[in-house]
Amino acid sequence: MASASSTTLTNVMLAILEKKTNSLDLYRPLRNFIAINYSEREAQNLEDDLETLKQLRSDVERGAGSDSLSARRDLLQNYYKALCAVESRFPISPDKDHVNTVSFTWFDAFKNRQKASQQNVHLEKAAVLFNLGAVHSQMGLSFDRSAVEGRRQASHSFIAAAGAFAFLRDNVAMKASVGSSITLDISVECVGMLERLMLAQAQECVYENTIAKGSSAGVCAKISRQTGLFYEEAFAPLAVAPLNQHLDKGWIAHVQLKAALFYAEACYRYSLELHDKEEIAEEIARLKSGVNALSEAKKTAPRGASQQLLDAINKLEISMNHNLERAMKENDRVYLMRVPPASSLSPLPAFAMVKPMPMGEVLDASRERMFASLVPDSSAKALSRYTEMLDDITRTQAEKLQQGSELARVRLKEMDLPDSILALEGNFTLPTALKEEVEAVQICGGPAGLEAELQQLIDLRRVNHEMLVQIEEQLQKEATEDSQFRNQFGSRWTRPQSSSLTKNLQDRLNRFTANLKQAAESDTRIERSVRENAALLSILDCRPIESALPTLARPIMSLDANEDAVVGALKQNLRQLEILGSHRAGLEDMLKEMKRKDDILPKLMTFTGSQEDLFRKELSKYDSICQEIAENLDSQEHLLTEIQAQNDEFAAIFNLEDYKASRENGYRQIEAAIAKFREIKDNINEGLKFYVTLQETPLNMDAITIVKQQCSDFVMTRNIQCCEMLEDVQKQMSGLSFQDGKNTASYSFASAGQPHQTQRINSQQQQDPGYMPHSSQPPVSTYQPPQQPTMPVYSQTPPYRSQQQPTPPYHAPVSSSYQPPQQQQPPASHEYGQPAYPGWRGQYYNAPPQQAGSIPRPPYTITPPYPPSNQSDYHRQ
Repeated sequence: MASASSTTLTNVMLAILEKKTNSLDLYRPLRNFIAINYSEREAQNLEDDLETLKQLRSDVERGAGSDSLSARRDLLQNYYKALCAVESRFPISPDKDHVNTVSFTWFDAFKNRQKASQQNVHLEKAAVLFNLGAVHSQMGLSFDRSAVEGRRQASHSFIAAAGAFAFLRDNVAMKASVGSSITLDISVECVGMLERLMLAQAQECVYENTIAKGSSAGVCAKISRQTGLFYEEAFAPLAVAPLNQHLDKGWIAHVQLKAALFYAEACYRYSLELHDKEEIAEEIARLKSGVNALSEAKKTAPRGASQQLLDAINKLEISMNHNLERAMKENDRVYLMRVPPASSLSPLPAFAMVKPMPMGEVLDASRERMFASLVPDSSAKALSRYTEMLDDITRTQAEKLQQGSELARVRLKEMDLPDSILALEGNFTLPTALKEEVEAVQICGGPAGLEAELQQLIDLRRVNHEMLVQIEEQLQKEATEDSQFRNQFGSRWTRPQSSSLTKNLQDRLNRFTANLKQAAESDTRIERSVRENAALLSILDCRPIESALPTLARPIMSLDANEDAVVGALKQNLRQLEILGSHRAGLEDMLKEMKRKDDILPKLMTFTGSQEDLFRKELSKYDSICQEIAENLDSQEHLLTEIQAQNDEFAAIFNLEDYKASRENGYRQIEAAIAKFREIKDNINEGLKFYVTLQETPLNMDAITIVKQQCSDFVMTRNIQCCEMLEDVQKQMSGLSFQDGKNTASYSFASAGQPHQTQRINSQQQQDPGYMPHSSQPPVSTYQPPQQPTMPVYSQTPPYRSQQQPTPPYHAPVSSSYQPPQQQQPPASHEYGQPAYPGWRGQYYNAPPQQAGSIPRPPYTITPPYPPSNQSDYHRQ
């Protein structure tokens, strides 16, 4: 099977040359007009704008060879905007009171000897737009279309060219041709043809990229067929007068052959798909149709087409004939199917990948500041009065349209339409607000999601409980060890008992335990609420939710069997009412668009008759739309009357009142389920916040993790003390002499809040505050809780005594903690271990009572993270 693409050799496209013009001085005539009609001062103020306009016109006159294509494009766009500013402020016409010394002359782009001259800015605007489209077409031809990116850029440029020609056709061409002769190249017929041609070339670039990407034969056939359609639309005006005598024969032959080529290409690609489906008969018919189209085009097309295009046509014709011969042999030998005639074939499917680029925004001159200050007073006042009259018309008609739409909506709502019809067909939907609430519940997991959150709640409670148990075990272990040593050494073991140091810790642990117990009771109530309301909540699991609502059923028995007729007539009238509503919306948009485009300032500046006559003439164009609005409202009133009668009959047949009651009951059940779901979810969220806050909140000094750390620090400190005291007690019991000043040590502990002189600090301690004697434990920094340290008494006041800086936690100076034995005789007035170790006190035990509110209250009662129990169902007893 031949599969080579013919279009790989058809990369021959057309570009348009720019129109040429004669030199023209706009500066002097416009300046004179400003000086005469306004003032010399105003003319001086607008010198810059006049110079800019003069320079733009001069650059346009130089032609295309002087600048790059992109710079030329920008120049033409800027000049067009400047012309829009000129048009609205300078009346250029032969009238003696207007700018009558300016005449624009432009030559035909296809017949250079033909020219047109007008004292009218519309010819200048039309020529500039034509040249803009021509520049875009040249840019499309300048790209390397042998590569994918080059073809994409070329397609974009051809689309822009089509947009420029479409804008010229729709907005300027008719104005330029009214009352004056113009060249044929800017006529409506010619620019319409050029728009189609540019679209065809843009679609052709897309087709070539589609082939390069290896798309399926069906897709290629659709894009190719649309390319052919664009070429056919471009060829239609070229085949008749006056364009068939105006353009070069090579152009006409090119477009005609391209139209035939892409039609045949579509047949060829479509036949490949038919062959794969073994639809041999239609494949033969399609191939014959494509071959005939190529043959006919070659016979009728004028001479002048490029040889490259002719080669592509011949190559495609050979491929199609080869496939046709093979298909006919297969049909004669295997399929034996009757080949349908070409006239019976359905049109080939087509798919447009391009459309003209909207140029309204690119060429919008509403923000153009050139000559912005130049508006005649009389014209401004007249324009303001006309605008008021127009606003009154549009406001009145818009109010009528809105009142009509609102009346229809209210009347239908009273009749419960179209909801009752939709319910009968099974397409009923919930009210928007209720449906959004249900969707919100289903998005966050629905009733099934509550189980997972409950499990998370239980897991958090277990983790908090386990942490409390670990803290209790630590404290109990330390107390047991202390008790064992106290029993072993008796009075020599002078450390305070653990119970006297951990009272505050135990109180806080008891509060945590009580809070967790109360939280567990709240969790139990939540679990019970989920179980008790499972049946109610199950309605939220219905998908779609409308399946949980009652349906409107046909009557079981019918006397005259006219239900279908009643329903059909009612639906027909509802459709008609909807059409009227859409028509009203279109009328309102049309009214707004007419008002937006209604710019009579140029007419006011050039009109010499009565302004009232001009206003009546301009406002009369709104009479037709006002009449349409009135007819629409009358038709709606009659239609609503018919619908009311039909709906009464419909309600009687289908017992609509009972259905409404059951439906409202369903609504209430869904609303109750949503309320209960939110109540339970809020309680669960409160519980989760409570457990997370209780467990680990950096700013909460009463969080369990903080208390656990404090307990660990306390146990570590007690262990260090235990090791040091154990070592000294063992030395004492082994009979070591405590009278030798070099080898003895004495422990002197200042009573809480009563520092006294300590004579056990030697030079090593003074030089190294972190000194620690050898013991059986590894060197560990002595823990000192963050409070005012107990300072030793020196023979003279230490230099840092007056700073009164609090000691940072866990890094207190050695002088404020327990001092190991030193090479110094202790005072005779102190015995070992007296008084009993009151200095080891921290902020977490035997500390001043905390202020109310600084510790967690019972579960879920602390205000910031958890509302009090009397404000939430989570603690309701």
